[in-house]
Amino acid sequence: MSHGHAVQDELREPSRALRRAIPEVYDGYRQMHAAAYAAGALDAKTKELIALAIAVSKECDGCIASHARGAVRTGATEEEVAEALGVTIAMNGGPGTVYGPRAFAAYREFAESADTLPG
Repeated sequence: MSHGHAVQDELREPSRALRRAIPEVYDGYRQMHAAAYAAGALDAKTKELIALAIAVSKECDGCIASHARGAVRTGATEEEVAEALGVTIAMNGGPGTVYGPRAFAAYREFAESADTLPG
């Protein structure tokens, strides 16, 4: 079962349609997102690990896919992702043991495809 690419593929067209219907909302969200994820006192990788942990806590498969991919893109290692998910499990109990593995699988899926892509 895919927890990364398939989730993003499923959401792609409905997201585009909604973005066309309410472009101002999406533009505001994009600006906030860019500001929140910009490197500052915390680097981009740390922010993606935090976002991945929150995505697990919120039980949001689309968020998990997005931030698992972001963790790969910002250079998070499998060990760093695993430790972040361990904290998430500690803070969320049982649901963390369901959504944490989904996040780990998504991270591995994106990391594997990153290894096979040029440049």
